[in-house]
Amino acid sequence: MSLYQAPLKDIQLLVENALTTTGLDELPTMADFDTELVNAVLEEAGKFAAGELAPLNRMGDIQGCRFEDGKVMTPDGWKNAYRQFCDAGWMGLALPAEFGGQSLPRFIAQPVNEMWLSANLAFIMFHALTQGGSEILMHFGSDEQKARYLEPLISGRWTLAMSLTEPNAGSDLGALTTRAVKQDDGRYLIKGQKIYITYGDHDLADNIVHLVLARTPDAPAGSRGISLFLVPKYRIREDGTLGEANDVRCTGIEHKTGLHGSPTCSISYGDKDTCYGELIGDENRGLAAMFILMNEARLSCGIQGVALGEAAYQQALEYALERTQGTDYRGGRERVAIAQHPDVARMLLSIRSEVMGLRSLSYLIAAQIDKAEHTPDADERKRLQDRVALLTPVFKAYATERANLMAGTGIQVFGGMGFVEETGVAQLMRDARVTTIYEGTTGIQARDLVFRKIQLDEGVALKALLDEIDADANRLEDLPQATDTLRQATGALRDQIIPMVSSGNLLRLNAGAVLLLEALGTLCCAWQLGNLAALALSRRDQDPVYYGNLIALAEYYFAHSLPAIQARLLSFEQAEAGIANYRFDD
Repeated sequence: MSLYQAPLKDIQLLVENALTTTGLDELPTMADFDTELVNAVLEEAGKFAAGELAPLNRMGDIQGCRFEDGKVMTPDGWKNAYRQFCDAGWMGLALPAEFGGQSLPRFIAQPVNEMWLSANLAFIMFHALTQGGSEILMHFGSDEQKARYLEPLISGRWTLAMSLTEPNAGSDLGALTTRAVKQDDGRYLIKGQKIYITYGDHDLADNIVHLVLARTPDAPAGSRGISLFLVPKYRIREDGTLGEANDVRCTGIEHKTGLHGSPTCSISYGDKDTCYGELIGDENRGLAAMFILMNEARLSCGIQGVALGEAAYQQALEYALERTQGTDYRGGRERVAIAQHPDVARMLLSIRSEVMGLRSLSYLIAAQIDKAEHTPDADERKRLQDRVALLTPVFKAYATERANLMAGTGIQVFGGMGFVEETGVAQLMRDARVTTIYEGTTGIQARDLVFRKIQLDEGVALKALLDEIDADANRLEDLPQATDTLRQATGALRDQIIPMVSSGNLLRLNAGAVLLLEALGTLCCAWQLGNLAALALSRRDQDPVYYGNLIALAEYYFAHSLPAIQARLLSFEQAEAGIANYRFDD
């Protein structure tokens, strides 16, 4: 089994493209982040991914985490890798320097995260939690809380866990029952149980800070009555040192389909009625704060999809170039590598095109977030924030759904050997399976897209996106078929989606929301691949093979994937067919 190698040539090109596309490189605040610095960070991250994280990936899958005597133990090598990760300053890559971070923009952090995720997804899952949790503290935490928590979290001395889900609540956060009772000293006594808590307990850091959603006794019903609390595993003294245990107990770890090296825990708070937490922000405003971390997690999930697709492509390509079977389809007699068989080439290109399109979209979103934070133009800031909000559920859901298909296609390239655990390729499918589920299932992301992101603003953000895609299609004048196909797709979406969403047919909208999201995800990939083809056409003389391949990728995707948009829109039009009349209790 091959080990992951960072595709730096692709990554550097797409980072450059995201900068120029958004105009982020023209802002004075970005002047310090020149090409030399960006490439140096990417190269070092690539070395760490390939040299330290990738070799541990297989061990984590085989050995998994252990739960013994109430303690969680991570796989062999995890502790050493974690220390190296923290010592190198990677934990605070995109967090403020004043608290020990490196203050790098997201357009750099995004590809770095992708490399780590490709190399060892199970190991690196703590990072997005620390990133998102730190942002919650910076937005909603008091000065005392920032001073107490941020430096230990950003340095990696402590880690952070997101505690939302309860056994009987699931994704319906309004139904959670964990209680928080205010004490005379301003702290809250916390009592309840949470499940599916990623890195909820482990042996990597000195302390684990849980972000816990809970209700106060007089809180309003539903999601309006949820508050957010900081609940450390060990209490924190006035001088910042750790004190006694805080009545936070891991009751077990999940035995999962994949991601065996990542401890997913069931946690009990307040069994002895001595679990104390600190309120973040105001009572009953917990979801507003937690959405910062949840949005961070959704974008991280999307990048996981890209990362898993890249890993699948690398393994499948290596096998297809080494495995000889059959003869050339044109009639030769010599046995050839299976990569020369058109059907295998089709499978490889299906993975490669998806990865490049989704990666480009990922870096574009990161650059748009950066520009929204740094632009002095208030109107542009609002436009960029609306664009990121529109693309977030699309990217999370579509990238992870495609990751599952890409992992499966990778196994198919291996043939029977792909179904054998020793080759390692099956791990990708097992690890990918949960990405469409956590941080909001594909159906939940689709409902968010339809009802909050399109219906709520009457399609304004969507129309702006489609207009931009149409404008970019004009750059493909040397690929006229691609231009026409792309315009037809945007026209179909513009003509059909907005009227359908405005129709008020709730059964159709709920039943067909995923189809609509998939159509938009396919269009976004085609848009990004079209832009890359336009760039490649202008640079083809510099590197004919590499840029010629980028053009071929766009041609492949436009021919094989883009036509599916029409099918999805047709299905969306009749999404309610059969659903209202079928009786599952028969």
